[in-house]
Amino acid sequence: MRRIALGGLSGLTACLLFSSAVLAGSHNPADFPLRVHIYTHNGVSHYWDQSLERVDGEGRANLFENGEPRGFDYRYSCENRLMNSAGFETYPARWKKPGKELEILLGAMGGVCELKVDVKQDVVYHKHNGNLSEEPAAKYKAWMTKVQYDPEHGKNQPLEAETEPGQAPAASAAPAPK
Repeated sequence: MRRIALGGLSGLTACLLFSSAVLAGSHNPADFPLRVHIYTHNGVSHYWDQSLERVDGEGRANLFENGEPRGFDYRYSCENRLMNSAGFETYPARWKKPGKELEILLGAMGGVCELKVDVKQDVVYHKHNGNLSEEPAAKYKAWMTKVQYDPEHGKNQPLEAETEPGQAPAASAAPAPK
């Protein structure tokens, strides 16, 4: 009789574990159509029994949705440490609660990170001379078009030497023709 009770408990446990995995959502990159560029973050690590349990904090980022850039401030809670985007890299993202909460896919680090967002109207963030500043979204979008930067469609690097919105293209290293 005892063996049957344990067997039933194991079946119940398996069902609960399976339903938790389904409810946790997909980690398939195809399910994350948006892109997020993290500029800044700070965080606090929380440990349980000498193991990292979660990290939470706040920061600033840009969202790329339907070809449009938008800046936002956020608070986050992650399973793993969050890192700023390197260069022009972005994280795959999706809306969990449209306009209020995003999920980003952490990729090689694994897992997802929830961002509670405050989306800016007609403003994006960018770095200029190492300092984070704001600029009109329309100006940033014009730069994106000019250099063919479109992270939603795999164009993750600007095509020209101009690497910042508003920056003049770098001078060519080739000598001038005589």
